[in-house]
Formats: sequence, C-alpha cells, structure tokens
Amino acid sequence: MEEKKVLPLEQAYFLLSFLGEARVLLIIPLFAYSGLQQAFVWAEFTKKIVEPALRLSGVGGAMAVYGVADAICALLAGRFTSDLYSVTLIVSFGSFLQFVILLWLLFGYSLSSGVLGSILPLVIGAVWGIGDGVFNTQLNALLGMLFRQNTEAAFAQLKVWQSAATAVVFFLSPAIGLKAMVIIMTAALCISVSGFLFLALSLQKSSIVPS
Repeated sequence: MEEKKVLPLEQAYFLLSFLGEARVLLIIPLFAYSGLQQAFVWAEFTKKIVEPALRLSGVGGAMAVYGVADAICALLAGRFTSDLYSVTLIVSFGSFLQFVILLWLLFGYSLSSGVLGSILPLVIGAVWGIGDGVFNTQLNALLGMLFRQNTEAAFAQLKVWQSAATAVVFFLSPAIGLKAMVIIMTAALCISVSGFLFLALSLQKSSIVPS
C-alpha cells in the first residue's frame, strides 16, 4: 500500500505545533548553541585563531586535532550515557570546558610566538572538540529519552535550530571581531545550559526521569 505523502505546509504546521511543549522550549537554546559552537570552529577559530598563529598551512593540522578529540569524546560519552542524570553530568562537563575556553579567549588569550604560540591553538581545538563531541552525542540521547513518541519532530527541531544558528555565525563573522563573537557565544552558552539544567531538575523533582 502506497504511503500518504506529507505536504510541506503540513510538515511546517507539525513542527510549529511541537513548539507548544515546555520541554522543547527549554532545550531550544541548547539546540541553537550546538549549531553556534560548530560554526564557530569554521568561521572564527580557523580564520582568527589558527591562521594568525600557524598560518594557512596549519589549519589542517589544527582541525585534525579538533576532529580526533571530537571523535574520541563522542565515543566515550556515548558509552557512559545511560539516563537523564548521566546526560546532565556529561553536558555540564562539556559546557564547562567550552565556557573556560570562551573566557580565556575573552580575557587571557593573545597571539604568541615560538612553541607556545603553536601549541595554544591546538589546545583550544582539542578542548572545543571535546565539547562538540559531548553535544553531538548527548542531544541525540536526550531527544530519544524525552520524546520517544515523537522523535521525528524532535530531531527535526534540532536540525532546524542548528542550521539557523550556523547561518547566524557565518552571517555575523565578517562584520564583527573575535571578542564580540565570543561574547555572543558566552551569553548563548549560559542561557542554553540554564534552560537545560532547569528542565533536568524539573523532571527529577517530578520523578519523570527517562532512562
């Protein structure tokens, strides 16, 4: 039997109606931040941190370090994910690492020469990759736990907000400096983690703890 095709307008209505859930509204900022932090690597990290320190030829090496850290963290985080409590701990850990990097870029980082100047961008890339590995695995796990009956709409929301946030970074990048972008990223991270932690605590208090 041929499946009924879903029209674009019906899909749009389905996605918009899903926004009425409080749980969705609380984790939308985290969806958006996951897109922001991915785009930050390509639009800001490579151009404004790696290139000045390692030149264009060093971008590939820095991104390799980022990718390896991302992959290893995703593998480990996936193995340790079991319930909402573990997701909360892992997301908090990854968010803290990226928060430290953002504060360092905002207040302490400066272009250095010599060996130190070559190592610092690699350290930033590795730590940022760990954070990305956390968000990639834990958001998928979280949606699977919270929206078992409606996973299609939940993952669609994730991709929509990630894509929108990525577009924002690439749109703003040519117009603003690194510090301005870091301030935006820091504010977005604080808002997104606050919403996520509020949701996690609310679910635990109400004894609705997905596992």
